Amino acid sequence: MTTSTRGAAKTPAVLVLEDGRIFRGRAYGAVGETFGEAVFSTGMTGYQETLTDPSYDRQIVVATAPQIGNTGWNDEDDESGRIWVSGYVVRDPARVPSNWRSRRSLDDELTAQGVVGISGIDTRALTRHLRERGSMRAGIFSGEALAPDAELVRRVQAQPHMKGASLYEEVATKEAYVVPAVGEKKFTVAAIDLGIKGMTPQRMAERGIEVHVLPATATAEDVYAVEPDGVFFSNGPGDPATADGPVALMTAVLERKTPLFGICFGNQILGRALGFGTYKLKYGHRGINQPVQDRTTGKVEVTAHNHGFAVDAPLDQVSDTKFGRAEVSHVCLNDDVVEGLQLLDQPAFSVQYHPEAAAGPHDAAYLFDRFTSLMSTVREGQRA
Repeated sequence: MTTSTRGAAKTPAVLVLEDGRIFRGRAYGAVGETFGEAVFSTGMTGYQETLTDPSYDRQIVVATAPQIGNTGWNDEDDESGRIWVSGYVVRDPARVPSNWRSRRSLDDELTAQGVVGISGIDTRALTRHLRERGSMRAGIFSGEALAPDAELVRRVQAQPHMKGASLYEEVATKEAYVVPAVGEKKFTVAAIDLGIKGMTPQRMAERGIEVHVLPATATAEDVYAVEPDGVFFSNGPGDPATADGPVALMTAVLERKTPLFGICFGNQILGRALGFGTYKLKYGHRGINQPVQDRTTGKVEVTAHNHGFAVDAPLDQVSDTKFGRAEVSHVCLNDDVVEGLQLLDQPAFSVQYHPEAAAGPHDAAYLFDRFTSLMSTVREGQRA
C-alpha cells in the first residue's frame, strides 16, 4: 500500500473490482493505493470498532450505512492498537463530527494511519453487486496511483485470494500479556490470540477471570504453564483451512478435557478439530444485526458478526467425533449457516459470532457466563 495525505478531500479516487466494475468518487483518508477483499458491513454504528478489529485484515470494508463519521474518533473504543482494514468505502462522510468523546475526525484518523479510502460512491449499488457476485478482490486508487482502467483491473486481478490466506499470525500478539480479573479472581484462562479484540478479555475479566493472552504460536506447554481453568480461542482473519497449528493445539486441549470456548475463527478451529470441514461463504456475515437462534434455549438473538468462512456440520443430527458427541448449538436464521458448536460429553463449545459485541448488541453476553459455569462445574467435579 502506498499513501500520501495532501488534498485528499478533493482528490479523485476509484474503487476497482476484480470483475472489472469500477466506482468513481473522492479520496477519503490517505491518498494512494491499496488492495484487499471487498466486503460489506451492515452496522449503522460502531465503525471505530470495525476498523480496529484484526479480523478485517486485508479487507476493504464497505459501509452500507450511508452516513459515516458522525461521532468522530475517540481514544477509548479501539479494539486493538491500530486500524486493520486495508481500505474503507463510504457514501457520505460526516463534514463535522459531533460527540462529547470525539477527539478527531474519522478522516483524520484514516489519514494518520495511512488507510486509503474512497467516498461519494453509490454504496447501495456496490453492496448489491457484492451480494450477487460475491466478495471479491478489489483496489482503491487515488492521486498518483491512478492509471488507465484496464491497468488498474489488471493490478487487482494480480492480488492473492482470501481463500487459502493464512493471516492470523500476522495480527496476533508476539508476546504474552495478562488482563487481570476485575475484583476477586475466580478463574484463570489461557486465551489464544488469533486476532483477539480488546473487549473479549475485558468481558472475561469482568467475571473474575484472569486472562493470559498467548501468541497464536503458543504450544500446549505454554498453555498449561499458566495452570488454566479454561482455554479460549479467539476470532481472527483468513482461511481456517490454513490454521493447522491452532487445530493441533485445540486437539491437545480437548484431549485433556479442559473447559474450552471459541469465538469466530475459534469456532472454525473447533469444527476442524472435531473433523468437520470449512468453506468460504459467498459474501459472508458482517455487521451488528444478524439473527441467530440458540438451539439449546430456542431464544433468537440479534448478534454481531464478522466472518467470511463457516463450518460444514450437519444441522439436524448429533455427530460422533473422537471427542464424543457434537451438535450445532446455534444457527443463522437468514441462511442456516452454522453459528455455534458444542460437545455433549465434555466441556467445550464455540460460536461463530461476537458475544463481546462492541459496539453492540449485547444479546449474547450470556455466553461468557456459560463459559464461567463450565469452569465452575469442572472445578467442583475435581474436588468431589
